[in-house]
Amino acid sequence: MAEHVAKRNPARCPSHPGALLREVVIPSTGRTKVEIAALLGISRQHLYDLLREAKPISPSVAVRLGKLFGDGAAPWLRMQAAHDTWHAEKTIDVKSIPTIRAA
Repeated sequence: MAEHVAKRNPARCPSHPGALLREVVIPSTGRTKVEIAALLGISRQHLYDLLREAKPISPSVAVRLGKLFGDGAAPWLRMQAAHDTWHAEKTIDVKSIPTIRAA
């Protein structure tokens, strides 16, 4: 069996984990957003901010999501880190910072 390696267009921003929650995960549960917020132990407003991609997934929320959906915290944190890193690489000017090598 051939192995397929997914390649992402580097010009495209990685999805915010809130988009996955909003578009795929929560609808597939058949639960309301209010129910999901209650199950996670976070406020409705906090969940809505995550779903609108107005707030990042924090480690404590990632742990809660991982427990609720059974996939652990790591996938949520990796998604958030990829999203944040892409934005940082596009917005932070590093031209004046030299690259050094260890001896």
